[in-house]
Amino acid sequence: MTHQPSPITPDVLIIGGGPAGLTAAAELAGRRAGHVLVVDREQAAGGIPRHSDHTGYGLRDLHRVMSGPAYARHLVQQATRAGAEIRTRTMVTGWADDHTVDVTSPDGRYQIRPRSIVLATGVRERPRTARRIPGDRPHGVYTTGQLQNLVHLHHQPVGKRAVIVGGELVSWSAAVTLREAGCTPALMVSQYPKAESYAAFNAVGRTILRVPVAARSRVTRVIGKGRCQAVEIENLDTGRRRTIECDTVVFTGDWIPDHELVRAAGITLDEGTLGPLTDTALRTSRPGVFAVGNMLHPADTADVAALDGKHVAQQVINHLQGRGKPAGGVRITVGAPFRWVSPQILRPGDPAPARGRLLLWSDEYVRFPKLTVRQGGRIIARRTLAWPAAPGRIFRVPSSLLDGVSQTGGPVQISL
Repeated sequence: MTHQPSPITPDVLIIGGGPAGLTAAAELAGRRAGHVLVVDREQAAGGIPRHSDHTGYGLRDLHRVMSGPAYARHLVQQATRAGAEIRTRTMVTGWADDHTVDVTSPDGRYQIRPRSIVLATGVRERPRTARRIPGDRPHGVYTTGQLQNLVHLHHQPVGKRAVIVGGELVSWSAAVTLREAGCTPALMVSQYPKAESYAAFNAVGRTILRVPVAARSRVTRVIGKGRCQAVEIENLDTGRRRTIECDTVVFTGDWIPDHELVRAAGITLDEGTLGPLTDTALRTSRPGVFAVGNMLHPADTADVAALDGKHVAQQVINHLQGRGKPAGGVRITVGAPFRWVSPQILRPGDPAPARGRLLLWSDEYVRFPKLTVRQGGRIIARRTLAWPAAPGRIFRVPSSLLDGVSQTGGPVQISL
């Protein structure tokens, strides 16, 4: 009969060692919140930036610009110096009870029973199978994460000519990685009237990377047996189809949270983000369990995810000290063309969300969005913003728009 070791009992368990989790760990350990333990299933902590070998990281949180790997190393060092413990190759496989998790690692199977949990498991791109694109199943079909892992961590070759599916910021990151691997990005395919990324990135991508964009188009078939040979694309307006020769296809964006632990725990999900429903203090529906990063807003930049980690620290400390128990709350919802908003609950006495911003996702491009906030059939705020709402990137709205919300007035809706 095998002996079950006693559970480890840290004060805070952070599940996920990406920018959000590591920043939360550094902040909590630095503020003497007790034993702070980070677990991550990968060989090394750092999250997606670890294999995203280009610059642009750290602007909002560190106020400097770094490459992805350098940024990841810095966050690990920051958390470790503050006194947090980091265990890699350590996977949380389930829940033993409401506040105890089962863990598997090279050291064996054991349990962790913390006083508080921060979920920071991040987000992933939907692969080809989840997008239901028919055809053969050849080699040479990746997501951006798989591509960057293969090229930057394992230094493996890819193909010679690629088609990139999607026009988000991460799509241009894929184009950079392909170039570095000696593979020519032949075409970018976007269902929208133009690539979804910021205009500056689109311009740079077209002029420097020389990647043409097939707008209002979709991939309808992958062709090839042992190795990818081509893709078939369709113009969404005319229905015309054509075949593009390529030996590599990269599916980018179309994000979904890594929410398996949330679902297994029975924590309430938001129907828009598919991540956990949270308030502005980043509490989930389970007391003592918080959530941060891109599992809440799939997907924003790494530095914004990191700032969630900084924001949650005081809320976790309040919980550890028996303060900040949630009361009441008003549900925040969205109307078309918005798909979701994060966070989704406004409670009396809670802080403003991280950076004083609500994060939304739009399915349409609107150059000068005129926002309306309604509660109980009454308009409580209107504002025209100077920045566009656009598919494929987060739309940031000042949380002061909700200053007029009544805690007894029912759900709030933000719409155009």
